[in-house]
Amino acid sequence: MQRPVKLLLFAGIALVLFYFVNETFFSDENYIKPLLKEREDKDLSFRSRANTPFTEEGRRSFTNLIYYEPDLSYRVHAKIEELPKQDTLLMTLTNGSYEPYLRYAAATFELEGQPQRLTLYKKLSENKEELFVPFTDKTNGFETYGGGRYLDVPFKENAKTIVLDFNRAYSPFCAFNPEYVCPVPPKDNRLTVSIPAGEKTYEAHHNL
Repeated sequence: MQRPVKLLLFAGIALVLFYFVNETFFSDENYIKPLLKEREDKDLSFRSRANTPFTEEGRRSFTNLIYYEPDLSYRVHAKIEELPKQDTLLMTLTNGSYEPYLRYAAATFELEGQPQRLTLYKKLSENKEELFVPFTDKTNGFETYGGGRYLDVPFKENAKTIVLDFNRAYSPFCAFNPEYVCPVPPKDNRLTVSIPAGEKTYEAHHNL
């Protein structure tokens, strides 16, 4: 008669171990080291003539980008909410022109105990299994680029959830050089909270 109780206890222990292992995986070098390597690689690319957004003078003076420390609380598991209609948005660019994006889905999640929602976009000219998430938050114009930041999010068709890793939020090229033309985050992607994660304003490097 005790066997079901033992099985239930075993299942409970297994579930706790699963979550413990899962959290450990994303809190040790398996998560942090690749993230830091990505940042190092980006610095290297910005120093090269081929990939830098800077002018030649800016490239020569560039040392490295500035980031918030990695914070796993800003690696968010969000639910994917299907939109009633996947229509095309002509997203405004910084020079006043437009670029077409498909409003693919919405991501709903919580930050600081508050419900949040971001529209996930797909660039019509690309076939990547990746969604584009331009957004603004309360750090813009203070610690991060005033025009907002971007996320590139891997996805699979018919997925019910998606990971929004704000530790990988980055500034557009126009943050470094006004000659570049960049998408402006739409109104429906204006978050009501601060996101102290990912890339900071580059100018902050010179003010430390």
